Amino acid sequence: MTKGEDTRRKIVAAAAPIFNQHGYEGSSLSALMEATGLKKGGIYRHFSSKEELAAEAFDYTWDAAWKARILHLDEQATGPGKLKRLIANFIDYRPAVAGGCPVLNTAVDADDGNPVLRARVEKALRFWKAKLQKIVTQAAKRGELRPGVDPKVVATLIVAMLEGALMISRIERSDRALRQIQEHLNQYIDNELAQT
Repeated sequence: MTKGEDTRRKIVAAAAPIFNQHGYEGSSLSALMEATGLKKGGIYRHFSSKEELAAEAFDYTWDAAWKARILHLDEQATGPGKLKRLIANFIDYRPAVAGGCPVLNTAVDADDGNPVLRARVEKALRFWKAKLQKIVTQAAKRGELRPGVDPKVVATLIVAMLEGALMISRIERSDRALRQIQEHLNQYIDNELAQT
């Protein structure tokens, strides 16, 4: 890794929590300079724009969030077990980058106002849903799930319920909604999906 690549990586790591906590518009250049220890020219020597830095910071934050979500996943022998582990990890493990779920944060922040960030969020969401769909598909092939389970529907339900519960939990400053959804999704997996 060259010195320039190392500096660029350090800038992204320092900027990631700022963007994840304050959004694109709420992340001032002065806050980014303070976090990185660089002046404006030092940052823009490595990034063509604030938007480019924000996009890379999102990727960095999403990678940290995904690593937290797949902790101990390989220890689960079945598809239903893997789904439950992913759900538990979403609730129990916070990613290394402060600010919560980057998908929720950036989706709300970028929506139609920033097509570059919106595209990054959309890519992350597709990745997450694809991983869930793969778990469901493989579990169905092994006979662990009831016939006719639609992997796309399962993935959408899990993601939507977790992200919705996270939003409620943040507003209420309590993990009650997340715990309720975890219990509901575990029952859904056991009673609606799993082969009995």
